[in-house]
Amino acid sequence: MDELLSLHRVNAERFSRLVHRVGPPDADAWQRPTPCTGWTVRDLVNHLTSEQLWAPELLAGRTVAEVGDRFDGDVLGADPVAAWDAAVAASLAAFAEPGALGRTVDLSRGPTAAHDYLDEMLTDLAVHGWDLARGLGVEDDIDPATVDRLLVEWSGRTDELAPGSAFAGPLDVADDADQQTRLLALFGRRA
Repeated sequence: MDELLSLHRVNAERFSRLVHRVGPPDADAWQRPTPCTGWTVRDLVNHLTSEQLWAPELLAGRTVAEVGDRFDGDVLGADPVAAWDAAVAASLAAFAEPGALGRTVDLSRGPTAAHDYLDEMLTDLAVHGWDLARGLGVEDDIDPATVDRLLVEWSGRTDELAPGSAFAGPLDVADDADQQTRLLALFGRRA
């Protein structure tokens, strides 16, 4: 579990560094496209910020129904960087609480082990971190330990990654493709 928390923190910090590179709220970079079809940089950061806002609520035992639509729509407001910083800090703190990963959280699909929920959060931070880096035109390497973990985690679960899931369906890759290229292909991305 310590490894999972550590990788989550590494990827949250990477995503944070990228968010800080976007610039002030009126910077043109917020409107750049990303590899996520139809999503700008702002849309992508908004999605991840919303996810971070959910974590403390769910880990505190609240249900999806109790949280309701509080985190729907634009959660970035006038200062997207500050909104991200506050949301990710609260999420990291909630997952790091003693016993948090032994809990069960109420997701839209039903009760889920908190450590499985954290794996999903890690996946989103890593893959969408790559998307954000691509949208910004900066270094897009994913932490190698994260790549290794996620390849093990998701390689046998490609049915969950079919078109219509949260990510695009898996793509074929060359036999000699590197690990990051393989991981990205699982999530419908070409490195």
